[in-house]
Amino acid sequence: MNLNNITSLVSEPSTSKNILTSDVELTGTLKFDTELIFDGKLDGEIISEGTLILGKNAVVKGEVRTKSVTIHGTVNGNVTVQERCELKSNAELLGDLKAMRIIIEEGATFIGHSEVTPTKTASFTRSSAPSQVNENAA
Repeated sequence: MNLNNITSLVSEPSTSKNILTSDVELTGTLKFDTELIFDGKLDGEIISEGTLILGKNAVVKGEVRTKSVTIHGTVNGNVTVQERCELKSNAELLGDLKAMRIIIEEGATFIGHSEVTPTKTASFTRSSAPSQVNENAA
């Protein structure tokens, strides 16, 4: 895996950047504080007050709850972010999305409900009802 390609996904340099490449497979809860670039496979959830970048090879089966997220890969689960969610052209999100701002590039796949709350931070409360797929934006 060429780390130059992954780190080029980050627009601003950070003093504590964490990188998990495509050969990483995890099960359970992934937590971090500041910034994480994840390009592997996760069966579980990601919880953080930081910034998450999911690379093109990333496959997440479970919830994502962070401050902000940029998705280049696949998420099969609900995404709740306090600020901004960006779905890049190769991204695939199968689940509900809550954010203050969302950006969906042409070519991205999003199947689920969206809740955009530009005046308040999206809460990290967990929904007890299963999500129903009824919206498709590409």
